[in-house]
Amino acid sequence: MKKIYHLSTCTTCQRIIKELQIGSEFEMQDIKTDKIDKVQIEEMKQLSGSYESLFSRRAMKYKELGLKDKVLGEEDYKEYILQEYTFLKRPVLLIDGEIFIGNAKKTVENARKALGK
Repeated sequence: MKKIYHLSTCTTCQRIIKELQIGSEFEMQDIKTDKIDKVQIEEMKQLSGSYESLFSRRAMKYKELGLKDKVLGEEDYKEYILQEYTFLKRPVLLIDGEIFIGNAKKTVENARKALGK
């Protein structure tokens, strides 16, 4: 299975989609218009090992809600991601049982290798 969780208005997501030449072989889910559900976040957690690895501390709401001053646990990360799409580190690519989270250069390169490109 090949799937990408992204934000269609995010220029970084758009750049990575173009760079990796992601086409119709991928199921594409815009997380703003098609929210992540519990089954999907559970699948991502199984592949990544934690909800924290999926959580973006760069989201504007992270500061707005004062989360940097709180101690968050795994269930907190899960709930914040389910409540607010901006808390998902993007993009998230699922490629044949592997997960690639975020836009770090090394992550994108590893996704490219997994795609055989």
